[in-house]
Amino acid sequence: MKRFLLITLASLVTLAGCHSFKKENVQPPTPLAKDFKPTLQVTRLWRTSVGDGAGVSGARLRPTVVDGVLYADSTDGKLAAIDAASGKTLWSKSSRTHGWFGWGDKKRKDALYAGGPAVAGDLLAVGTLDGHVYGVNAKDGSPRWEAELNAEVLASPVIVGDLVVVRTGDGRVYALDSASGARRWAYDQGSVPLLSLRGNGPLLAANGVLFFGSDDGKLVALRQDNGSKLWEQKLSSGEGRTEIDRLNDVDGAILLDGPVLYGTAYHGNLVAVDGPSGRPLWSHPFSSFGSLAVSGNAIFGVNDQSQVWAFDKNGGADMWKNDALKYRWLTGPAVQGNYVVVGDMEGYVHWLQTGDGALAARERLSKKAIRAQPLVVGDIVYVEDVEGRIGAYRLSAH
Repeated sequence: MKRFLLITLASLVTLAGCHSFKKENVQPPTPLAKDFKPTLQVTRLWRTSVGDGAGVSGARLRPTVVDGVLYADSTDGKLAAIDAASGKTLWSKSSRTHGWFGWGDKKRKDALYAGGPAVAGDLLAVGTLDGHVYGVNAKDGSPRWEAELNAEVLASPVIVGDLVVVRTGDGRVYALDSASGARRWAYDQGSVPLLSLRGNGPLLAANGVLFFGSDDGKLVALRQDNGSKLWEQKLSSGEGRTEIDRLNDVDGAILLDGPVLYGTAYHGNLVAVDGPSGRPLWSHPFSSFGSLAVSGNAIFGVNDQSQVWAFDKNGGADMWKNDALKYRWLTGPAVQGNYVVVGDMEGYVHWLQTGDGALAARERLSKKAIRAQPLVVGDIVYVEDVEGRIGAYRLSAH
């Protein structure tokens, strides 16, 4: 197996912070305007925490909400279900076994949860940094099954039909039986670049097909029933003078709107693709390592300089750009009503108007970085920082 050197841009920011941002290739974050006057009222409904969150793992842990329950995990072995309206913990489990008295779950020894949980019905599936996938009862957190894979799981699994489908860091995709965890099929990308950004975008399941972005700049479609490849489409050419210049990972989620898929790659393009055929519809230069969001006729994205952009989804034309948060290492955007929501490296959450990109509000969840794309469910947005703090916010006009 090839040895991989995985890097994260967030680590470059941390390193630069030790040198007052004097490194030539790292820019200081744009200061937040002190005279900012919000045009939107934001109410924080609650705040809680789940373990130590992603910690220094580089994982982008994102909770999920199903039937009014928020599920979250952490790399120090915590798994929890929380009432999404009140923030009250419904159940919490720890996989730790080496506490003072050996307390913990003996069947999941120190599980380093990292993929973010997926929930369907009463099944919760979650992956780990050491290449395991666990099936858990979503009602109480009791264990059901365990599967061992060949590499770390940094993306959330997807549960579709009777399958739990998982990506691993070595370029493979596995389908596991949702009842037992037994392996049903595996797709092997063949090879992955020696150098790549740390992380994987989640799988997208739709109409019997699984879509994902690869570490070598491709959008790939697989048959759900057997894992055979239907088509692939380039989002980035991977060209450049140095290996850093040739990084072309697709680390954000693939977005589906009607029959059209949208994806973007680092050092690549924002591309619209016909879902059934894989035929490209349009392409626009846009380098990003985050996920996209769509609302109405607009697609929203954050580029590799943390500028927030809006594009016309029918042709890719620029609609607006906001660079007030440049180099603040923003998350991928989410859409909450008429606003785009992003988190930043200092724990702030920002709301921008979807119509023109103007900043409308900001709140601070914590003093730690927010790396995972905010999650909007109904009229509430949920945001998690790297230390496992989760906040829930609702909007109301001034």
